[in-house]
Amino acid sequence: MTGPTPRTIAEHLAATLARVHPLETTGVRLDAEGVLGLVLARNVVAVAPVPAFDNSAMDGYAVRLTDLPDDGAQVTLPVLADIRPGHPAGVVGAISGPFCPDSEDTSGQELRPQPWGAVRIMTGAPLPHGYDAVVPVERTSTGRFVAGRPTTERSVTLGRQHRDHVRRAGTDLAAGDLVAAAGAVVTPGALAASAAAGLTTLPVHRRPRVAVVSTGSELAGLGSTAPGTIPDSNSLMLAALARAAGADVVRVGAVPDDPGALAAVLDRVAGDADLIVTSGGVSAGASDVVREVLAAGTAQHVDVAAVAMRPGRPQALATWRGVPWVAVPGNPVSALVSFTLFARPAVHRLGGRRGLPHDRTARAARGWASPAGAEQVLPVITGHDGVAPAAHDGHHLSALPTADALAVVPADVTRVSPGDEVTVLPLGDDA
Repeated sequence: MTGPTPRTIAEHLAATLARVHPLETTGVRLDAEGVLGLVLARNVVAVAPVPAFDNSAMDGYAVRLTDLPDDGAQVTLPVLADIRPGHPAGVVGAISGPFCPDSEDTSGQELRPQPWGAVRIMTGAPLPHGYDAVVPVERTSTGRFVAGRPTTERSVTLGRQHRDHVRRAGTDLAAGDLVAAAGAVVTPGALAASAAAGLTTLPVHRRPRVAVVSTGSELAGLGSTAPGTIPDSNSLMLAALARAAGADVVRVGAVPDDPGALAAVLDRVAGDADLIVTSGGVSAGASDVVREVLAAGTAQHVDVAAVAMRPGRPQALATWRGVPWVAVPGNPVSALVSFTLFARPAVHRLGGRRGLPHDRTARAARGWASPAGAEQVLPVITGHDGVAPAAHDGHHLSALPTADALAVVPADVTRVSPGDEVTVLPLGDDA
């Protein structure tokens, strides 16, 4: 195996993403557990209009505008029926036929239309056939409805309003309209819109399966106090990061610095993983087991890199039994930075997300030093006054509990001053 390939962050990210492709498409029911966070593989279009029918936008009375004076003058109409949500509107006809005489003596008199009357209607209830507006109850002689009380008013006095207070069928979405675009993440709102538009399943990419392995003979289980050992914190952190990125995770406990043991673990997890992430063993030390395994010949497409970044310079990529493998350093801050910059985008691409995590710019709330010749990736805390290092030394483990973003400082910058603009990459799962 040749020496490490010098790279920038952007170059190593491109090399990582070249190894992964969106997973296959499957149909998942809207009410299936785990549907949230999956990524749409195709555009989702409405199969039914939203709203499905003309319905009332207010509690009030359905009326015909032809029964109300144009000038808004008040009229008194009989109350013909009571319509609640969930019940068909049906047809509400005239009280006593379509016409009535102007006076008792009908001889030679012209007949005029008889008002149909008003229909008591609640928000969301279907508008009766032939009716075209709703007058809110608070703008009528009734004043308000009492919950649970049936219709008691025989008539109501009301007038024409500026708005009709009717939600027309298909005014939100018509059949065939786009509900959500391919590449979008399934959110609670997307589920609601899809269900309302008549869908029962969504075309999504399968959720990626990520195997997380930490290496190092010094790693011990939680709570261990054995001399010379440290708790295996990396696998916990990387597994959590992978889940936050949208993956199902198989977390393997620490593997000792034994090439045979590591190869056996890789063989086991490769059978059910879409991506392998290991931490530790990628530098140039005598105990760097990942470098030994990469040099042994079983791994394919081995790519060892020296990325001009701090922390996280030693990186490696490979394929094991056909599964892409991202190897990151063992220092916890280096591992978090490396996963965020390289493995998280790989998980997103496997899951079908398009594009890269969104970075942004922010002002530095206070200054800090940056190493010459390497891009600094510093855990920071964002606030109303800008960003600041999450700890006195941002490369210490104590910076991680409070950090909510990474500041990326260019290689030619050796000092960030208060007020300077810096690129910031959020650490949240929606980044």
